[in-house]
Amino acid sequence: MLPISPKEKLFPALPTLLTLGNAVCGFGSITMAAKVGPVATEYDTLVVPAFLIFLAMVFDALDGHVARWTRRTSEFGSQLDSLCDLVSFGVAPAFLLLKFPQAYHPRLLWMVAVLFVVCAALRLARFNVQLDEEDTHESFMGLPSPAAAGALASFAIAMPRVSELTDPSMSPLARAVGTWVLPAAAKIIPLCALVLACLMVSRIRYPHVTNQILRRRHRYQQLILLIFAVVASLAAPELVIPLVLGWFVVASPLRAARAKLAVRSPLNWPRHSP
Repeated sequence: MLPISPKEKLFPALPTLLTLGNAVCGFGSITMAAKVGPVATEYDTLVVPAFLIFLAMVFDALDGHVARWTRRTSEFGSQLDSLCDLVSFGVAPAFLLLKFPQAYHPRLLWMVAVLFVVCAALRLARFNVQLDEEDTHESFMGLPSPAAAGALASFAIAMPRVSELTDPSMSPLARAVGTWVLPAAAKIIPLCALVLACLMVSRIRYPHVTNQILRRRHRYQQLILLIFAVVASLAAPELVIPLVLGWFVVASPLRAARAKLAVRSPLNWPRHSP
């Protein structure tokens, strides 16, 4: 048995506290969204609950690395992590979806929210079952629930900036764009939630971005691109974060579709000599 180092004695409960911080942020997001009312009349009221979901993503990204750093990984920690993820990345974004300005019947929107929670629970349960079988920490089978929740919450962060386009001080073109985008978003967001739910239970491989950034050596150009993305996210999070998460969601399905089309292409069929 390996001896316990001083850092292990100092931080035995730190991974658990980070995991519980994830759950606290998820519950805080639900609490703040519940104060909005039956349905939000403006997207600005949903910004704080959405940012709490992103803060829960930060805690979720840190707890596993801290547990491995302090050599405190355990079955208890993995189960607790999934329970907290279900609150922050299953229930909280689904509840946030119910507060968006609605273009569909409330019952239909409720069914989409329930499906999102169910798919998040199935995704997390499958991850726990497969953890011992293929624990490479390099990729996931299916869209990770934090990414799905972040993609849904990013709408609440981006739409206030879009609603500013309808201000009378803006140009006629900007007002026209804002007037068209706001009603369209009320129709598109539930459809996006439905797609995100299906991707969570799919078998499409998604990269483990945090581990790939921390473990792999990167070229100088990749480092510059990463720094630029971080600075842009800090400067204009309401615009950059939805774009980054949107690209992460669609990139893997596009690669999988391109690979299938390449295999089915006649150019790749085996040629038999007469």
